[in-house]
Amino acid sequence: MASDTSREFNGSGGVDSVKVPAIANPMAETASEIASNINYHATFSPHFSPFKFEPEQAYYAAADSVRDRLLKQWNDTYHHFHKVDPKQTYYLSMEYLQGRALTNAIGNINLQGAYADALNKLGHELEEIAEQEKDAALGNGGLGRLASCFLDSMATLNLPAWGYGLRYKYGLFKQKITREGQEEVAEDWLEKFSPWEVVRHDITFPIRFFGHVEIHPTGSRKWIGGDVLQALAYDVPIPGYKTKNTISLRLWEAKAGAEHFDLFQFNDGQYESAAQLHSRAQQICAVLYPGDATEDGKLLRLKQQFFLCSASLQDIIFRFKERRQKNSWQWSEFPSKVAVQLNDTHPTLAIPELMRLLMDDEGLGWDEAWDITTRTIAYTNHTVLPEALEKWSQAVMRKLLPRHMEIIEEIDKRFIASIRSTRTDLESKLPVLCILDNSNPQKPVVRMANLCVVSAHTVNGVAQLHSDILKSDLFADYVSIWPTKFQNKTNGITPRRWLRFCSPELSNIITKWLKTDDWVTNLDLLSELRQLADNEDLQVEWASAKMANKQRLAQYILQVTGVQIDPNSLFDIQVKRIHEYKRQLLNILGAIYRYKKLKEMSPEERKKTIPRTIMIGGKAFATYTNAKRIVKLVCDVGAVVNNDIEVNKYLKVVFVPNYNVSVAEMLIPGSELSQHISTAGMEASGTSNMKFALNGCIIIGTLDGANVEIREEIGEENFFLFGAKADEVPRLRKDRENGLFKPDPRFEEAKQFIRSGAFGSYDYNPLLDSLEGNSGYGRGDYFLVGLDFPSYMDAQARVDEAYKDQKRWLKMSISSTAGSGKFSSDRTIAQYAKEIWNIEECPVPVGPASPSSPVRWSRGGTRTKSVSLKDAIAPRLKAMIYFASLVEAHQFYSLGNSIPTETTSNEEA
Repeated sequence: MASDTSREFNGSGGVDSVKVPAIANPMAETASEIASNINYHATFSPHFSPFKFEPEQAYYAAADSVRDRLLKQWNDTYHHFHKVDPKQTYYLSMEYLQGRALTNAIGNINLQGAYADALNKLGHELEEIAEQEKDAALGNGGLGRLASCFLDSMATLNLPAWGYGLRYKYGLFKQKITREGQEEVAEDWLEKFSPWEVVRHDITFPIRFFGHVEIHPTGSRKWIGGDVLQALAYDVPIPGYKTKNTISLRLWEAKAGAEHFDLFQFNDGQYESAAQLHSRAQQICAVLYPGDATEDGKLLRLKQQFFLCSASLQDIIFRFKERRQKNSWQWSEFPSKVAVQLNDTHPTLAIPELMRLLMDDEGLGWDEAWDITTRTIAYTNHTVLPEALEKWSQAVMRKLLPRHMEIIEEIDKRFIASIRSTRTDLESKLPVLCILDNSNPQKPVVRMANLCVVSAHTVNGVAQLHSDILKSDLFADYVSIWPTKFQNKTNGITPRRWLRFCSPELSNIITKWLKTDDWVTNLDLLSELRQLADNEDLQVEWASAKMANKQRLAQYILQVTGVQIDPNSLFDIQVKRIHEYKRQLLNILGAIYRYKKLKEMSPEERKKTIPRTIMIGGKAFATYTNAKRIVKLVCDVGAVVNNDIEVNKYLKVVFVPNYNVSVAEMLIPGSELSQHISTAGMEASGTSNMKFALNGCIIIGTLDGANVEIREEIGEENFFLFGAKADEVPRLRKDRENGLFKPDPRFEEAKQFIRSGAFGSYDYNPLLDSLEGNSGYGRGDYFLVGLDFPSYMDAQARVDEAYKDQKRWLKMSISSTAGSGKFSSDRTIAQYAKEIWNIEECPVPVGPASPSSPVRWSRGGTRTKSVSLKDAIAPRLKAMIYFASLVEAHQFYSLGNSIPTETTSNEEA
C-alpha cells in the first residue's frame, strides 16, 4: 500500500526539484507525511490522466487524503455506538446545504496549517485548491443550511446521530444573470464525482409507488403491485470539531434493477419503453423541488418525500431489529432507542410509513404501532406562510400511496372521535383542526402540518417570536389539547464555519483578546468582548480585519460581475432566497430613492454623503414570476447606477450571482450592514442574521424571527430597527383593504422613477401593481412594503449618521459579535438532545480505537487489541496494515452488517 514512487513537480503542476515520495499514511499529521499521502492518492487513486497535478487533481488527491482520516474516525465512532448502544437521533430533511467540505474538514480535525504546508510542498496553495471544490447542491436556503449546522454540532457534541436526505444530481439550479435577468441552468456538482461520499452497495431498500392494498382474511392489510424501486445509500462523513467523533449524512439515490430493463423491447427499437422504470428512478433524485404546477410535478414531489421517509425508516427499523434480536427487546422499547426529527413538513410521510411498517411488516396492532410512532417522532415547524404549510391532494395521495392514505384517514378519524368525546368545546373547530380538509369537494387535501401536530410528541418553533405565534395563532387550539407538546428551539449557526474558518483574521483577534480559543465551542465566551469594545487597540485591529475581508470581497465581486467596488464605502448586503416576504423589493426601492436624491444633489453635497455599496443576492424559484422580476430590477438598477459617472463614487448596486454557501463565506465576513427586513411575523427565524451579527456586522431590520432575540442580546443601540410589529400587521392589512393607507411621498417617488423608464424599457408595472390597490390577488401590498418604507428610509439615515463616527461604528461591531453567544447551533442542539430527543453524548474514547493503540480486525471478524504499531513496525509496514484494517473495518461499518464487539465473530453478528 506504500510506494517508493516520488515525483518532481514542475511546470504548471508544481515546483521544480521538489521530491515527494508517494507513501500511504492515512493518519498523517505532519506536512511531510500529509504531502506523501496526497501524492500516494494522486498516484494510486487516480481520477485523471497520469502525469498531471494541476489544481483540480490536487484537490481530489487532498480530499482523498482527508477522507482517509475521516474513515478511521467514522469507523471508530460507529463501532463505539454499536458497543455502547445509546439512543440515537435520526434527522430527516429534504435539504442539506453543506458548502465546501475540504476546508471545513481540515479545520475540524485541526490540520489547516499542516495541509497548507503540505500542498505548498506539492506546488499549490490551499486557498487555490479549496476553490476547485463545487458546493454540494443538496439544498436551497436557510432550511438546508440549518440542517448542516445541526449535523456539525451533533458531531462536535459527540451525540449519537444521523442525518438523512436525498442525493440530488442537479440540486435546485445554478443561477446565471443575463440581460434578461435570472436564468436557471442545471447544477453540475456531481458531473465528475464527489470525493466525500461513500456508496454503500450493501445498503438498499425497496420503495413502492402506486399499486393497491390487499386485505387478508385475518383483516391484515398488505400494499402490493405498482412500481418498486431501490433506495441505495451514499454516506458522507461529518467530523466534529477537535473530537474523534465523526457521524454520517446518509443520502439516498433511486435505482431500478437490471430485471426492469426490457432487452426485447430495446432490441425491437423501443428504447424509451425498454427502460421506463430506470427513467422514473432517475427523475426522483434529479432536482430539488421540481415544479409542481402539473399533476406529474405533484406526483414527483410526493415521490421524493416518500422516498426519503421510507428508505430512512426501513434503515432505522432494520438496525433496531438487529439489536432487538440480540438483546431480546420488545417493540415498545423502540422509542427508547430511536428519536426521529422531521425538519419541516416535507418528511411528514414518515408518520404513516412508520405505522405501515410496524403494522403490515412487523404485525403490530394499531394501538401499539400508534403508541410507538407518537413517542418516536418530533416535528419542527419552520413557517407560518400558508403556501409552505403543505397540503397534498387526497386524490394524488390515494393514487401514489394507497396504504398511507388509509392510515392517514384512520388517524384523522380517531382524532376527530377523541375531540368529540373529550373536548366538545372544540367540536365546532374540527373542520380546521382535522387532518383531511374536505371543505372544497372538488379539491380535498391532506393538511401535512396538522398531521404532524396530531402525531408528534413534540412540536417546536425556531425562534421565540415564531414559537409564540404558533402557540397563540396557528396551532392555538392544539395547544389547548396538548399544552406540553409545544416548545421553542431558537436556531443557531456553527461558529466553526461561520467565523473561525471563514474569517481567520477576525477569529485570531478574538482569540488573542480573550486569551483562549475555547470560544469556538463555547460561544458564550464572546460576551467578554463587551468590556473591551471601547479599547482603541482592539478597535484598530478589528478595523484591519474587517478591511481585509472587504478587500477580499471586492476582488471577488470584480471577478464574478466585472463591477469595481470601493472597500472604503459602506458594504450593505442582503443575501437570502428571493421572496416577496423577505422584501428585497423594499431594499431596491430604497436604493432607487437614494440614487434619485444623489442625482439631484450638487457635487459638493454629494461629497458629504456616505459612499455605499449595496449588494443583493439569492435565487428566485424558477416559476416565481414576481421574485424573478425583483432580480431583474436589481440588475437593471445596477447597470444604470454603476455606469453613472456623476454618482458611482457614492453608490454602487450589485446583484451577486449564484448565491450559495461558499459565496456566503465571502460576503458575510466582508459585510458591515446587513438587511433582515422581512414583514414582521413572516420569517420563522432566519439564520443568516446570526452569521452577520457574529461577524461584527450591524443589522438593519424589523422585529421578526430571531431579529428580536439578536437585538436583545447585542443591545438595542447596536441594531437599526424599523417597521411594524408582528401583532400590528393584521390590523394594518385590514386598514389597507379599507382604503386607509396614505403612501409616503418618497415611496411614490421611487415607484414613479421606475415607471419613468430610468432603468430601461422592461415592463415593471406588474411588479409595482402588487404594491398598489387595496385587495385582490397580487395586489394590496400584502407584505406592507409601502407602509414600512418611510420607517425604513429613516433607519437608513441613522445608518449613514452612525457610519460617519467610525469609533462608534467599531464599538457597535464588536458589541454585535460579543452578543452573539446565544446563537450557536451547539446550544440549539444541546437543547434538542435534552428536551426533545432524550439522548446523551457518546464520545469515542481515547484508547483502543486511537491511532497510537489501533484496533485490528482478523479475517474472522474477532477484534483483538494490538501493541502500538508506531513503535513496533516500520512506517511503510504500518501503512500497509493500517490500510488493510481500514478496508476490513469499512466492510463492517454498514447498516447491513453489525460491527462485532470485542468477543463477537462475524457469524454471530
